[in-house]
Amino acid sequence: MTIASAAPRPLGTAALTTLGDSEVVASYLAGERRAFDVLVDRYQRRLINFVYRTIGDRERAEDLVQEVFIRVHRHLHRFDQTKKFSTWIYTIASNLAKNELRNRSRNPLVLFQTIRKDSDQDSRPLQFEDRHTRPDDLFRKRHLRELVDWAVTRLPEHHRIVFVLRELEGKTYEEIAEITDCNLGTVKSRLNRARARFAQVIGPWMD
Repeated sequence: MTIASAAPRPLGTAALTTLGDSEVVASYLAGERRAFDVLVDRYQRRLINFVYRTIGDRERAEDLVQEVFIRVHRHLHRFDQTKKFSTWIYTIASNLAKNELRNRSRNPLVLFQTIRKDSDQDSRPLQFEDRHTRPDDLFRKRHLRELVDWAVTRLPEHHRIVFVLRELEGKTYEEIAEITDCNLGTVKSRLNRARARFAQVIGPWMD
């Protein structure tokens, strides 16, 4: 008598959240529908912040990120699973953000960013505040946010995107090159120019 092999038991949501992106994607493609919710939970807020800081409109950023997930859902079966999922989804978000800017007559950016003196040692995203911030420092930090907001609106679109991806999102040069479809030399050149322009604009306002 032949014993039918048992179908694999579906993973619970809690178990899915412990998996890496590639494993979550594989689970979804294998029929685990809850895996897509895990991807949404994992990336939704990060993508909204990224798009918002690129286009300067929170509500529109939320709409665009919804479109990102619609496209991911529609095309996930085509995703090359040998690649990083994070790079793929950021590429989709970046393209939608760039299209949004091109469709505007004005394209302000709201970017809450700090300044790093040594721009070569920048492997982690920049932060304004941390757990150790003293209450008497908050006013100065908020004022700095406003100055940075104003300064970054002066960056050209193609410089702005690499600036956000590197300085805020902490993406590697290689990831930025793939997301923006530029070679490494172009990414580094644009980033250096963005940093120089940013420092030039905000410099007179700093102590």
